[in-house]
Amino acid sequence: MAVTVGASRLGLGMLRHLPAEARPLIRPGTVPTGIVHLGLGAFHRAHQAVFTEAAVGAAGGDWGIMAVAPRSTAMVEAIAAQDNLFSVSTLSAAGSATRVVGALSGVRHAPSDPDAVVALLADPAVRVVTLTVTEKAYQLDPVTGELSPDLALAADLAGGRPPTTVPGLLLRGLAARAAADAGPVALVSCDNLPANGRRLRGMLDQAVGRADGVPAGLVEWVAANVTCPGTMVDRIVPASTPETIEAAHRVLGVTDLAAVAAEPYAQWVIEDEFPGGRPGWEHAGAVLTDDAGPWERLKLRTLNGVHSAIAYLGALAGRETIAEALEIPHLPDVLRRLIAEDVAASFTPPDGVRVVDYGEQVLARFGNPAIHHRTLQVALDGSQKLPQRVLHTIADLRAAGRSARWGALVVASWLRFALGYADDGHPLPFQDPLAGPIRAALDAGAQSPAGAVDALFALREVIPVEVAEDDEVRADVIAWLTALERHGVEATLAGAR
Repeated sequence: MAVTVGASRLGLGMLRHLPAEARPLIRPGTVPTGIVHLGLGAFHRAHQAVFTEAAVGAAGGDWGIMAVAPRSTAMVEAIAAQDNLFSVSTLSAAGSATRVVGALSGVRHAPSDPDAVVALLADPAVRVVTLTVTEKAYQLDPVTGELSPDLALAADLAGGRPPTTVPGLLLRGLAARAAADAGPVALVSCDNLPANGRRLRGMLDQAVGRADGVPAGLVEWVAANVTCPGTMVDRIVPASTPETIEAAHRVLGVTDLAAVAAEPYAQWVIEDEFPGGRPGWEHAGAVLTDDAGPWERLKLRTLNGVHSAIAYLGALAGRETIAEALEIPHLPDVLRRLIAEDVAASFTPPDGVRVVDYGEQVLARFGNPAIHHRTLQVALDGSQKLPQRVLHTIADLRAAGRSARWGALVVASWLRFALGYADDGHPLPFQDPLAGPIRAALDAGAQSPAGAVDALFALREVIPVEVAEDDEVRADVIAWLTALERHGVEATLAGAR
């Protein structure tokens, strides 16, 4: 990443030169490691690290984070060279604020020294392990939840070599922990997945049950000593760019090659199941609960579902960013109807939360012009995202005998996007794990809106059977797709009733 900034690097020796308001709440090296985090991406640095630093600053505790990169060395090298410091810039229309974060007690690169990571996981001082490794790293079939190991994980389960996969690292770390009688631990998925705690538990139990060469009784030890609390995480954190680094340099006066930027809003909902203790995250604004499910559905259906709708309609209309897409005439009104008439009627929200009010907050966040979240980035991997974000809403509405017309618009906009061209005719990239089967089905079907819908609805990997066999939903998607094909996004939204 090329930058045009000065040579002075962020580090402990430079803290006294920073503006007072930009200095970290805790100084790296003063708080022992109590958390191991797998994943060193921008979201962790702008979310869990910020919450944890604030919690330790307010309530104390030995909760420094040892952050482990599962793949690339670039961020490990950047942060290590900066004495485990990095900065987070908060961006809004009113301006920005940058602060250095000191939550990390160290960084490691798993492929370079997997045995060291296993030793960390077995350390009795470590009582919490958090993860942001993306869905693929869990190696679970998205439909069945069954572990579907590749060759690397199969080798990890067979044993006899240092682990190279996330399930393999956890398996060997917990085996070493059990052998050392190192005490209980909580494994906390912070990935943006439905039922992330249950998914992590399913992956772990299957890996432990199938592994060779692990201590006798490991299954029972894991059942008695390991929890997997569910979470809901929320903060918009765009990918860092050279401009991110240059903006941080203007405030700090030093170069931070691990700088990230994010919106002001941040939320973390956590099921409070921590047998070895935890930081006082509630002092940093986190919500501790017995059940993260209602919060998860609130975010997936309202925030994420609306995000996908804006991304597809915006990309079709030639808008580069989410904020720019929200300026399409009539789109905010259509989104409000999606929220009020479809999403709010499809589930029971958390106590004290009104879905319509939450939706207004979502629209205000998406309209933040300082967050350059590209429509094409949000539009990635629709086959994996739409079931939880939109299709479950449709299924629940139809089961209750209600219309799902606005949800059908989102499905139609995704299908229109999958056809590969915008309203003005320029090509659109369709990047999706199921891009091949989807394109093949569309090419083999009748070349009409009805043919495209029939082709998509035949793909059970994407469309649940109860939605695919619903004639009313099919008719609504065909009607919306026909309008988008004939008239484009702006005219379709203008005529929406």
